[in-house]
Amino acid sequence: MDSIFSVCGSYFNLDVKGFLLFAAVFLLSADYIKNRRPGSFPPGPPALPIVGHIFTVDYSRVHMSLTQLAGRYGDVYSLRMGQRWIVVLNGITVLKEALVSQGDSMADRPDLPLQQDKAHGLGVIFSNGNIWKQQRRFALSTLRHFGIGKKSLESVILDEFTYCAKDFNSHKGKPFDPNLIINNVVSNIICSLVFGHRFEYGDEKFLKLMKWLDDALELEVSVWVQLYNSFPVLMRRLPGPHRTVQHIWKNLKDFIGVELKEHKENWDPSDQKDYIDCYLNEIQTSKGQADNTFDEENLVFCVMDLFLAGSETTTTTLRWAFLYMVKHPEIQAKVQAEIDRVIGQSRLPSMEDRANMPYTDAVIHEVQRMANIVPLSLPHITSKDIQLGGYTIPKGVTIIPNLTSVLFDKNEWKTPDTFNPGHFLNQEGKFVKRAAFIPFSAGKRLCLGENLAKMELFLFFTSFMQRFTFSMPAGVKPVMDFRFSVTLAPLPYEVCVTSR
Repeated sequence: MDSIFSVCGSYFNLDVKGFLLFAAVFLLSADYIKNRRPGSFPPGPPALPIVGHIFTVDYSRVHMSLTQLAGRYGDVYSLRMGQRWIVVLNGITVLKEALVSQGDSMADRPDLPLQQDKAHGLGVIFSNGNIWKQQRRFALSTLRHFGIGKKSLESVILDEFTYCAKDFNSHKGKPFDPNLIINNVVSNIICSLVFGHRFEYGDEKFLKLMKWLDDALELEVSVWVQLYNSFPVLMRRLPGPHRTVQHIWKNLKDFIGVELKEHKENWDPSDQKDYIDCYLNEIQTSKGQADNTFDEENLVFCVMDLFLAGSETTTTTLRWAFLYMVKHPEIQAKVQAEIDRVIGQSRLPSMEDRANMPYTDAVIHEVQRMANIVPLSLPHITSKDIQLGGYTIPKGVTIIPNLTSVLFDKNEWKTPDTFNPGHFLNQEGKFVKRAAFIPFSAGKRLCLGENLAKMELFLFFTSFMQRFTFSMPAGVKPVMDFRFSVTLAPLPYEVCVTSR
């Protein structure tokens, strides 16, 4: 009897092993057949079965890895993240052709599972179709109404600078980390437009909000989120940092929900003071329309998007600006000399001054180029088959515009890896626009906060240079390395600020 069980056990073990071997071969073969590149599809490095290139990307320097691959596979190449193909675009010619000339075919965002679980296709940054068109149009017109691109917003920005200047002066030239204060300063501008009020520096609730945002942006580009977007059915059931991202976005929704509740309690349709007031009015006036996309849930996600678009990038750019000024004190001195000549010390800057300050304008642009704040822009997706760079890219393929490849292209910039304001000056010292300067991306999905960012950067940077001189603590050299997230932020640093 024992021998019979032994023989049956042996057969059973062989059958299990055989089944597992067959299953493995079947899955690998099916994966290869399903995901092999067609002949007309952009080339790229060999992919691992099932996971593709998820584990071959350096998540601490993704933009640099993707730029290096362009040298091997060309300006249009492909990668596979799990079961999803992406095409990476490099160089100004390809990006302009894709995002501008064929912009209608890739104006949409991909339906990434984590984004869908978070926002359900709502908001203004990752929404598509009619929702995106209505929300973007409303956001742009409302923000213009409240001063973006107008003289009225200048006073809001300059008033915020005066609060910041007091804080800077309180350090009395001793080293301090400017990160939190600059984050608060810049965020208060979009808060004034959206919420109708600013937050005091040191407000614990607001500091917590900014910490959440910082953590979320870093986690959004981690391998965990790539796994989530590639294998959502599995990852929704597993613990990990992707759960932290979801928790953070919930906290942000709750924060905005409190602001919304207060607005609803005090709302007066005849006195609309900010974006939320205007949106609440739009909800009322749009009721019953067949294509209406305005409701309170969408309002929450639009506010979240505006807050991100209107704070993170400008904050990070200013932090880089301080670093470049301490690294290049001779450039800082030239900026200050131009400010003294054009504006003097008796008044604050105005946007009208920019036309007479080509060197300062060039320095700001060079900071944006070198800082490379959003190195891979945000993803697009093809809405139909397109021809690009001699290849066929089918409908439904995710597109990554590699802005790094343009901002550091040796064919476009004289010294691409060196901080050089001369990139934006002609021989007469006048400011010149450069086609390869696209830190806000291009086409229909051009950054929603571009005009606000330009205003803030000029007024804040010029005000800081007018009132203060920046330097490193004694014996400390500036570290120009970065932390990779959705944005490229400098590593934490301390700086000394002295009044001029």
